[in-house]
Amino acid sequence: MPSTTDTEVPVTSSVPADPPPHKPGVVAAFVAITAIVGVVTTAVAGGILNPPSATEDGDFAGETLEVMIPLAEGGGTDTWARFVGQDMAHFIPGNPGFAPVNEAGGEGITGSNHFAQNAEPTGTELLVSTATTVVPWVLDRDVVKYSFADMIPILVNGTGGVIYARSGAGVTGVEDLVDRDTPLVFGGITATGLDLTTLVAFDLLGADVSSTFGFEGRGPVNLALQRGEIDIDYTTTSAYHSAVEPLIADGSAVALMSFGQLDDKGDVVRDPNFPDVPTVVEVYEQLNGEAPSGDAYEAYKTLLGLTYTYQKGLWVPQGTPDAAVELLRESARKMAGDPDFNEKAAEVLGGYPILADDEVAEQVAKAYTVSAATREYVSDLLENDYDITVH
Repeated sequence: MPSTTDTEVPVTSSVPADPPPHKPGVVAAFVAITAIVGVVTTAVAGGILNPPSATEDGDFAGETLEVMIPLAEGGGTDTWARFVGQDMAHFIPGNPGFAPVNEAGGEGITGSNHFAQNAEPTGTELLVSTATTVVPWVLDRDVVKYSFADMIPILVNGTGGVIYARSGAGVTGVEDLVDRDTPLVFGGITATGLDLTTLVAFDLLGADVSSTFGFEGRGPVNLALQRGEIDIDYTTTSAYHSAVEPLIADGSAVALMSFGQLDDKGDVVRDPNFPDVPTVVEVYEQLNGEAPSGDAYEAYKTLLGLTYTYQKGLWVPQGTPDAAVELLRESARKMAGDPDFNEKAAEVLGGYPILADDEVAEQVAKAYTVSAATREYVSDLLENDYDITVH
């Protein structure tokens, strides 16, 4: 047999040899390029995820004004908001859409809380305020999670009111409010709503008045006064001509005073709708021979501004671009100066102007600054005189 010889076969390794090291200059260039790419990527992604608001370019084309109305449809605030919001949209460049959203509940607190917690600061989401939602904020109620200090006013609009009394209760003038044998009975809806301004006025004047609450509206209170079940009431401007003037004309009631209005200096002046009716402050001076002062007076002025002079408003969240805020205000000013709008607005606004000028932010900020002393005074008044503890 032929012999065989084992042959040694060399083994080749499958692990590649280490590559030669990079030169330092190449490494530095690669790191720099990577950093630049990272910055650009971040900037592009940030622009996609957080684009600048489309409302900053002076044109709301393709946008929609979403207006949160924190009260039910069909009421006075809802009517006001739909009228003002829809008309204002026509004056905004780009003619944006208008989408009113009613979220009623908790005396307007639910919808206002929702807005404060969720609204985007783009200039297209607005909140409607009214006395119903302002008073709980003044009272610092636990359920209130919104603050007007954290919002920017676009426009405000006021109203007025008159306190009147039943002649059959022995009232012929303001002097019959004090030193009475029997207190006058006031009919109210709730002490923690719009009625609060009237209650503070009574306290300021030292009026002999007791109160009964639970009426469903000022209309039922007016009827109760006509039946002799209550003696003293107030009405806002919109209802005065139909509900009160006939009673004054037939001698069954007497107009005692108007709430007045705050001027741009924060002083109480006569209501232009009631130029011949003295204000609460004037009545105080008539009864006491001096100007009012002290906590009750400061609280009255604060509430007068919040619940009458600047009763209703449109607000956007803090952080809304300045350009969008100014455009909205400019559009509101154009609307307020339009003759056709004012002709339509006579009934809805009651003769009180839309305020959206350059000073409105400062005026409203001042009016919406509620001191600790005022909050304490109001809380004490409610607790001591009406057995109401605010939570």
